Amino acid sequence: MLNPRITMACVVHCQDKFLFVEEFEYGKMTLNQPAGHLEENETLLEGAKRELFEETGIEADMQALLGVYQWHAPRSGKDYFRFVFIVELDECVEPHPHDSDISGALWLTVDEFQHYIAQEGNAARNPLVWQTVQDYLAGKRYPLAVLQSFNFQ
Repeated sequence: MLNPRITMACVVHCQDKFLFVEEFEYGKMTLNQPAGHLEENETLLEGAKRELFEETGIEADMQALLGVYQWHAPRSGKDYFRFVFIVELDECVEPHPHDSDISGALWLTVDEFQHYIAQEGNAARNPLVWQTVQDYLAGKRYPLAVLQSFNFQ
């Protein structure tokens, strides 16, 4: 039986730049969106907001659902359902990561992102990182009302 991990990520956009976090993974410095695993007794929106704050120090509400992505990670053999949310900011707030697994956080244009991951020793954390940027740029978005949370206590 499939036992997927549930994760949330935030595509944070401001003034033609996207916010990425740097993480060391599989011997490379990788770029990822602020993201993480859903915790017990937490809604998807609560988890996304928590991860955004932990990994960047930014407090913001999710404005839309970009999409739900299913991915099988070949290295770990694990399956993921990733709920990706949109956060649009008027000002590019200076990030201050609180999570010790995050090496830093960067505001990058699409070209700067491509240049970063093309350097030896660097990469995108997984293929969903670039796919979600492309989906955002294509205008994909769904209202948060498509998500329903029920009391699970």
